[in-house]
Amino acid sequence: MTHVQPDCRIYLVVEAGPAAIEDLSAVVSAADVACCLIIPAPGKAATAASAKPIVAAVQRAGVAALLANDVDLARTVAADGVHLEPAPSLAATYAAVRQRLGRDAIVGADAGVSRHDAMSLAEAGADYIAFGAPAHLLDRSRARQRRDDLVTWWGEIFEVACVALDVETPAEADRLARAGANFVAVRLVPGEPASSRELVRQIGAALGAGAAAD
Repeated sequence: MTHVQPDCRIYLVVEAGPAAIEDLSAVVSAADVACCLIIPAPGKAATAASAKPIVAAVQRAGVAALLANDVDLARTVAADGVHLEPAPSLAATYAAVRQRLGRDAIVGADAGVSRHDAMSLAEAGADYIAFGAPAHLLDRSRARQRRDDLVTWWGEIFEVACVALDVETPAEADRLARAGANFVAVRLVPGEPASSRELVRQIGAALGAGAAAD
């Protein structure tokens, strides 16, 4: 059985580097983008100076801007919310973040491989639950299969929105939308706006075609 999400949308992931605004400007008009997660560049800490202009650019495009983990920074730069990455005591972290940001903020979380954490976060009121296949894992096929299985399980049982992370191809996006994902997360390659735009366009087209076919 498939659980098609005809309104599955794109969730961008962008590094907070010097090319971020140009990369975003190239892609936000290429498909139906729902939100954008801003993450620190490798080896660097996120700062207000680096994040604020990116948050402003995302919001000007009518897209929700999220920051990874950092509640204080999210408040400082007026982001729309926070994305929590897998960590011990994730449910307790969520509760503390929600208390600080309030009910109007978007607070979602990557539950890793823990079904228990995913259910606990949903029950606590998380806006979305994410499952991924991180690039650092050596067995990429196994990681993708595990992510796909978690997305399918979630779509069969729960109403809380599901984000499929680490999506790399249009076919993968279409498959995950059919499995029940509400959003597919696409990470932009810094400094490659043309190729990022084309990938996002193709993924948006695949999602639209999949919805039309059903």
